[in-house]
Amino acid sequence: MLVVENLGKSYESIGQPLRVLEDLSLTLQPGQSAAIVGPSGSGKTTLLQILGALDTPDQGRVRINDTDPFDLDQKQRAIFRNQTIGFVFQDHHLLPQLSVIENVLIPALAVGAATDAHAERAQSLIEAVGLKDRSTHLPGELSGGERERVAIARALLMRPTLILADEPTGNLDAKTAAGITDVLLRLQADENAVLVTVTHSETLADAMQTQFELAQGRLVERAAA
Repeated sequence: MLVVENLGKSYESIGQPLRVLEDLSLTLQPGQSAAIVGPSGSGKTTLLQILGALDTPDQGRVRINDTDPFDLDQKQRAIFRNQTIGFVFQDHHLLPQLSVIENVLIPALAVGAATDAHAERAQSLIEAVGLKDRSTHLPGELSGGERERVAIARALLMRPTLILADEPTGNLDAKTAAGITDVLLRLQADENAVLVTVTHSETLADAMQTQFELAQGRLVERAAA
């Protein structure tokens, strides 16, 4: 479960602080998916970074499974983030020298050695995203859509309860984007995780259960179509 209460964030600028998020609140239950849309510079990426405990808010609280990551010290927060939050980025950030399965195993390697259970989980996820015959390939041997599928598998390795996706279809053609959306939503549902994606794509936003627009630092829920 994700609960955000009265979140605020500002940055220093010439003259007066630039207020990016203002008294922002959000609650999502396990299994729910939500899209956050808004123009460039509206604070979408800042919000995603705070939800992922990569940036700190000026005010308010973020609770993921009743834990506020900002109550933890730096080491504890890193462990919590690794075990609880899965990230899917627009540019996938795969390591070019590692194979598909090695890239998927990176979250396990970040906290020690990958176990047999991790390897089995990784292979299962690779199959689930449709890359069963690609597990030993390098990222350079894959298409853009295939690399994004690897990124989804990697994000789910540690069985996160919160999945954060930053423009996951932004660099893809319409057909490939639709396939990525289907894979992401299917696996998110299988894991009963919360999914939050920020996007400029109305097609991707429409696929989510709930849509919010970030305006003047606050989230406004869009009416169902």
